[in-house]
Amino acid sequence: MPGKYELKKAKDGQFHFSLVATNGQIILASEMYKTKRSALNGIASVQKNSATDKRYDRRESKNGKPYFVLKAGNHQIIGQSEMYETAKAMENGIKSVQKNGPTTKVNDISGA
Repeated sequence: MPGKYELKKAKDGQFHFSLVATNGQIILASEMYKTKRSALNGIASVQKNSATDKRYDRRESKNGKPYFVLKAGNHQIIGQSEMYETAKAMENGIKSVQKNGPTTKVNDISGA
């Protein structure tokens, strides 16, 4: 069973989404969007781009922890991972996004 997207509304009225793996772990978090339609377009972009390895930018935080961002074809960041303890754990996170990203299941808990 694939993961799902959770679409939420922030206190300031903006929208964001998370890609959640089957184990309930958030594996990718989006930026904030002004409209629900824009957030849904962001989900569509993850669905389209998540299977392509070259769309992942592997990075290291200031404290040395590895993480990744997923970019669209226009090089805009569409999601970011958590911080990982090891590069191997980060690569496993990428594999999880590649596996779960194409899912069409969206749990809209935005109330909008």
